Parts: sequence; C-alpha cells; structure tokens
Amino acid sequence: MNPPTLSRPPQAASLALNPAFDAALLSRIEDAGLNASAPPQQRWVDGWLVRFSPGKAKRARCINAVAAGRTPLAQRLAACERLYAEAGLPLIVRVTPFSEPAGLDDYLTECGLHRFDDTRVMVAALPQDAPTPPLPLGVQFSALALEPFARRVGELRGSPLAQRQAHAERLVSSPVPFFAFELSVAGETVACGQIAVENDLVGLYDVFTAPTLRGRGYATLLCRHLLANAGSRGVRHAYLQVESDNMPARAVYARLGFSDAYAYHYRTREPAKA
Repeated sequence: MNPPTLSRPPQAASLALNPAFDAALLSRIEDAGLNASAPPQQRWVDGWLVRFSPGKAKRARCINAVAAGRTPLAQRLAACERLYAEAGLPLIVRVTPFSEPAGLDDYLTECGLHRFDDTRVMVAALPQDAPTPPLPLGVQFSALALEPFARRVGELRGSPLAQRQAHAERLVSSPVPFFAFELSVAGETVACGQIAVENDLVGLYDVFTAPTLRGRGYATLLCRHLLANAGSRGVRHAYLQVESDNMPARAVYARLGFSDAYAYHYRTREPAKA
C-alpha cells in the first residue's frame, strides 16, 4: 500500500492567522511559546522538533513541524513513532498555521491520526505604565519559587507525582525565565499562575483556580496582577493558550483585552490515550 501524499490543499480554515494582528508578531509569539514549553527531553528529526516529556502539558510531549525537512513524510513519521514507543508515550503532532510542509494536516488525517484539543492562541497589547490594580481586603498576591509552584498547581489539578516532577523539571531548565505567583486568602491558595518573559513578549501559563472557588473573580484578579507584573518588565504584548471550548476562561481573557490570534490542534492515533 502506498503512503498518503500531499496532493490535496490544506482544508482546515481554522488554521489561519487573524489579519488584525501583524503576522511577524504572531510568528514571534509562536517561537516564544515553543521556547517557554521546552522540556529537557527533546530532539530534532529532519525539521521536526520532537518532544517527549512525561509531564501533563502536551506542548512538551508532541511533534512541532517547524521545517519542511528533506526525507519523505512517511519515513519521518515512522521514525517518530519508534521514538515515542521507546519513551512509552503516544505519538502526538501539534498542527499550527506555521506547520510545514503545507498540507501536513490532511496528510496526517489520511494516516489515521485523529484531531483533538482545538486550542486558541489569544494575544493582547499591554498598556505601558498601567497601575497595579488594588487587592481586596484579605487577598494576597505572592511570588513562588518554580518548584513549589509546580507542586502547588499540581495539587490543585490533582496531577500525579510524576507529572508534577516533570513540570518542575521543565520550569527550572527553561531557556526563558518564568515567574510564578499565587493568590491566597487567609493562607489558602485560591488561584495561581505564572508568566514567561522573552524580550517584549510575555506568556501566561498554568492559570488555575481552585475548583471549589471558581466564579468569584479570582482568575481575573490574578491575571490582572500577572499582566501588571509583566508590564513592569517592559513587556508590550501578552499571549496565552486556551482550549477553544473553555468558554468561561475565554470570556475572562476577552475582558482583559485578549483576542483570538490563531488556532492550533493536535493529532494522534488514539485521542483517549493522549
């Protein structure tokens, strides 16, 4: 049986850049997102950045097709499948408007890889010299070291120990600096999140509210302080990644000035195991 070819043009209309944003800015944001999610466990396979961290974040355990490469796609995909099998992980491909070669998404469909976890990259311009918003009485905004932060957000999520350890390892070894924070009330963590700063860009990551305390405005308050902290570091644009069907979170980010800039999704053979 002959392998699929790239005979068809790309079909996913969602894989387009929002023309309201400068394309060069969005390309820089995509690069910044890759840098911020870099795990120690990664290697290049003919133009594909292959990551195989055992952590929860799919960005750190997937293929990013950032260059067209020279070998046939079937050969490259088979090599990556072997690598993931050796790591005990499912093969996952992240498909973005920047993925190469053109038509890769259709090729993966023909290879039997199913689409899942549609995600939006949202972007906002940050006003310069914006004042830090006041905190309500009894609420504290505090910095956390990276390893304690990984434990804290892992506890809130109910993540297994191996995922918490992989998260801490990735943050500590990150090629760009992370700064982690929490909101607390009477000594209890109600929400936490962190920022990754690269030149004039900042990414918001791991924004999470304790499940029993949602709907009280803690996520909005936390994000306002995260953005204010980033603004004090000379940042001009902020970005974040959120699943397309997480409408409560997207509404929060829209109120903070974020807009959809582009979309991406993942493909794998068995989404339920990814």
